[in-house]
Amino acid sequence: MPSTSITLTADMARHFATGHYTRGRIAPYIDLPTLAGAGALRSTIIDMLSFAAANLDDHGDELRQAMAAAHLPRHRIDPEMQIGLNWHILRVGDRDIVWHNGGTPGFSTFIGLDEERDTAIVVLSNTSATNVDDIGFHLLDKRLPLEPAPSKRRQIMLPSKVLARYVGIYDVAGTNVTITRSAQGLTAHVPDQGTVRLYAETKTKFFLTVPDAQFFLGAVDADITFQLDSEATVTGFILRQDGQEIPIKKIG
Repeated sequence: MPSTSITLTADMARHFATGHYTRGRIAPYIDLPTLAGAGALRSTIIDMLSFAAANLDDHGDELRQAMAAAHLPRHRIDPEMQIGLNWHILRVGDRDIVWHNGGTPGFSTFIGLDEERDTAIVVLSNTSATNVDDIGFHLLDKRLPLEPAPSKRRQIMLPSKVLARYVGIYDVAGTNVTITRSAQGLTAHVPDQGTVRLYAETKTKFFLTVPDAQFFLGAVDADITFQLDSEATVTGFILRQDGQEIPIKKIG
């Protein structure tokens, strides 16, 4: 894999793809000096296909034995999904798909192996607006559907009295996030990180832009839905990021 490295050579740097957020916005390159194996490796489709082929090779040498051992299930997550050594194992009908994905701002990746059919799929994308898992899964097995095209989020304008009820301090995993009003609407301030704007989608639901969601939450997609009690008093909000929902309490 001559074109796979953490530190780019001059030639690799010249051919390095430009990453993008939604609507073509360019994403800055990031480096991961700690735990580099979690996202600092740069590679090419040719090298990744070589890696996939090596994982399908059954010659029985020490490298293949080590790769095969990494594919073995070590922990069950649910009836369809298990985990090996840095690999996920998805049961589809009577076959297993061994796979993993990745993403950094501006980029999304997927690799999947169907060992029974001696087939591998690698998908590399220079956008982080959405992941590419569904493309890889669908190419490996047509029973796994493609995700529908994302709908465009549209901002609406809310009256000042509606926005005012959301102002306050919220406990987000031990960090006090302060939501205030600005000339444009609502903003959320995170200590030592900065301030992001919240865009109203409904009377209670607000979304973050993709760059803000990635910088503050490490998420591709994020929004918050404020929760009100029977007296219309705000008690907190539900933070949704990349499909996960996290309840957040208002503390001030």
